[in-house]
Amino acid sequence: MRGRHPTGMIPSVSDLRETTPSEIPAAPELPGRVDRLSRLLAIDERLLVAARRLHGPWRTAVARALTRAGNTSSWTVAVLFLLAAGAPFTVLSARLAAATLLGTLLSQALKRSLHRPRPTCAIVGFEALAENPDRFSFPSGHTTAAFAAAVALAGAPFGLGPLALALAVGIGLSRVYLGAHYPLDVAAGLVLGSAAGAMSRIGLGLVGL
Repeated sequence: MRGRHPTGMIPSVSDLRETTPSEIPAAPELPGRVDRLSRLLAIDERLLVAARRLHGPWRTAVARALTRAGNTSSWTVAVLFLLAAGAPFTVLSARLAAATLLGTLLSQALKRSLHRPRPTCAIVGFEALAENPDRFSFPSGHTTAAFAAAVALAGAPFGLGPLALALAVGIGLSRVYLGAHYPLDVAAGLVLGSAAGAMSRIGLGLVGL
């Protein structure tokens, strides 16, 4: 056959020159879903970079305060405070502890499975306004825990439900503003956290809490 070395070995350069265009295999096309994902990630990056235009001293101070409110230590303090307050807050403390713990575990499992790098590692010259607690970006652990807490405290007395929801939204926005996460990371954290909060309430409801 033309273009094939008679000994069955790799064809030489001269053999390749004699190969007709019809015998050269076409380059494989990327699946449509890969192309759509690339466009989505490109938009995600542009939105993150565009958020830098909003930077200002007082906004940065507020964003950093919100991010600190979403730390694991802050949720631990909140759980202990509710527990110390006694009934009817004992049940709320259990819901909050279960929801934030489950949300954290789920977000960490996804981070270590998907390995999306932080913006500071993926975008040349990009600097975040907050320290990264780990190397991976998707999903946002702060946002996941915050929305898990919001669902866990939904319907709580003294306006704790709306307060927790407003805090969760603020924490999520702060992660994008500070450059710690892409918008898509935060959106995924919202969904994952809401699911974690719902699952924790259902699970505790089965044991009477």
